Amino acid sequence: MISSNNLIDNNGKRFRSLAFLTVLIIYLLVLAGGIVRGTGSGMGCPDWPKCFGQWIPPTDISQLPPNYQEIYGARLKGEVEFNPVKTWIEYANRLLGVLSGFFVFATLVASFSYWRRDRVVVLGSVISFLFIGLNGWLGSRVVATELAHYAITLHLLLAILVVFSLLFVYVRASTTEWRTNNINPKRRAVNTLLLVTAILSLGQVLLGTQVRDSLNEVIAQLGYDHRDSWIEGLNWRFYVHRSFSLVVLLFHLVVIYRLRQVQKGGLLNQIALWIAGLVVVEIVTGVVMAYWAVPAAAQPIHLFLAVIIVGLQFVAWLVLNPALSLPRELVKRVSLSESV
Repeated sequence: MISSNNLIDNNGKRFRSLAFLTVLIIYLLVLAGGIVRGTGSGMGCPDWPKCFGQWIPPTDISQLPPNYQEIYGARLKGEVEFNPVKTWIEYANRLLGVLSGFFVFATLVASFSYWRRDRVVVLGSVISFLFIGLNGWLGSRVVATELAHYAITLHLLLAILVVFSLLFVYVRASTTEWRTNNINPKRRAVNTLLLVTAILSLGQVLLGTQVRDSLNEVIAQLGYDHRDSWIEGLNWRFYVHRSFSLVVLLFHLVVIYRLRQVQKGGLLNQIALWIAGLVVVEIVTGVVMAYWAVPAAAQPIHLFLAVIIVGLQFVAWLVLNPALSLPRELVKRVSLSESV
């Protein structure tokens, strides 16, 4: 006979697996969005939710009416040029967005098994569902505003907030041992440093979106045949972004060192190692873009890694704050164990 404790534990494992899978899908959505921007496919579908008025996008210009440029030209100032690759890149991004919405909804439904145990898990799932719904609407505004800079930045910021809310749900629903074992009671000294580093990293990500906007303006002026001159044509945002990366790197080095001290051999130590490796690759992709004519493949990878790093910082911060990541009765147990 299956005991109630075993049933609860099995349900918890399934829920955590679903929540983690949903986080991965949202990260893939961020990567897809980076690919859309890196390839200039943002208006590959000039309407929403359909694409050129069709639920299944065209693969050849013959599938469009002869006057398609007149139909959609008013929206894009007459600059509609059908490109099947860009059209399908944008549409694949939309399909992944729909898939992520289904997974966030499934996570919300599954979270109700925690209603009696820890209603905060349900609340976090509700917030993630609201965020993904709002971001879906904002995606339509990105198209309607013809890729307005503010809309794109908010679109990315909301995606990151979805990641944060889902990571919170995942950590909150997880068992305590892998988070609390061998953590130095002086962990509170690291909290402020980690929080500041996360805020700086997030600011750097959003500043990077502004650099991308400036790059789009340069591309419009110079064209793709003068890729080697793109960096020279960028404005002050690029130089601030590049210089500020040194400040962010310094904070990361200190955070990595302190996290390894707080929990030697545990989860925080693993997070520190992951952050260290990702920061190195992040710097490499930034250098490649700056000195090798901004290759399209480097741009989405650069953004993707940055969002992963911020997510890891958030998880570390939750682990260091049991009052947020643990139910109330478990927080008391951890506090008592630390005082012994």
